[in-house]
Amino acid sequence: MKRMILAVLILAGLTCSAQKQEEKETVVVIKTSMGTIKAKLYNDTPQHRDNFIKLANEGWYNGSPFHRVIKQFMIQGGQNKDGRLDPGYRVPAEIKDNHFHKKGALCAARQPDQVNPQKASSGSQFYIVQGKVYDERTLDMFESRMGKVFSARQRQAYQTVGGTPHLDGDYTVFGEVTEGLDVVDKIAAVKTGPGDVPVEAVTILSVTVEKGCCGKACEKKGETKTKSCCQ
Repeated sequence: MKRMILAVLILAGLTCSAQKQEEKETVVVIKTSMGTIKAKLYNDTPQHRDNFIKLANEGWYNGSPFHRVIKQFMIQGGQNKDGRLDPGYRVPAEIKDNHFHKKGALCAARQPDQVNPQKASSGSQFYIVQGKVYDERTLDMFESRMGKVFSARQRQAYQTVGGTPHLDGDYTVFGEVTEGLDVVDKIAAVKTGPGDVPVEAVTILSVTVEKGCCGKACEKKGETKTKSCCQ
């Protein structure tokens, strides 16, 4: 009887631990004029996570447009509603091999290598990957061109849900869409004009933190923290 009770307690402890780990991921809600997108922010890209939370809490994104949309590639937003392209700072690159450009990846935009060899990210601009599905032969071609080898996880994703494999290793991926991929598809399908700007504006109505680290919103009082808010 005692052994049975001990086993139940151990199982309960493992379940609680797993739930706590899940609670530590921050969930953000991006409400747009074409529907709602939910995304989780990765904890191993803490500077990008905390910066995104900071801007969301400040209302930076509220009323701003998706100003660059390319079908089968990505949708990009992040400039302020008043036209400011960024807050005036960059976020150091946090490029991780375990995060890649599958469909729904939430990534940081940046200036090109010529003026930004450190691959530092824009202080606010981000894009969500739509991409497309690739076959083995095309992925082999990308590997040869990029001088890299895709992992089994990457290959499976790019051959099923799709993505933009040629961007891997060059931009920080700091989260992924958990709900609303259909909204991403709807936005990516809009008619665009010069500069890939939507002919009819697609607006980010608000970005809010639904659940923060350890189940609490990670409010930073206007400061960008480099240390994990889960610690």
